[in-house]
Amino acid sequence: MRRRGGTAGLSRDYNECTDSRGHVPTSVRLDPAVEARLDQLAEVTGRSKAYVLRELIEAGIDDLEDAYMGAAVLERVRSGKEQTYSLDSVMEDLELDASDL
Repeated sequence: MRRRGGTAGLSRDYNECTDSRGHVPTSVRLDPAVEARLDQLAEVTGRSKAYVLRELIEAGIDDLEDAYMGAAVLERVRSGKEQTYSLDSVMEDLELDASDL
């Protein structure tokens, strides 16, 4: 059975796959409509599709991390698996008062 995803069992040294700037190649499957928009944006801006995709990913990954990880923490809080602290208790522990805010 062929395993999908991950790199376990691969012997290739991924340092061999990087370009001169240290970028590692990857691939994605896009909806044809999104692909057309990407083509048009690359053409209009005079940039490569790889450049546009890299910019999109780098600009959006922080937001996705916040959204997905925040949702995971919220679920742990709601299920009682994540401890929470009141502002008053944190301020007391850190020996702060309202003037420090």
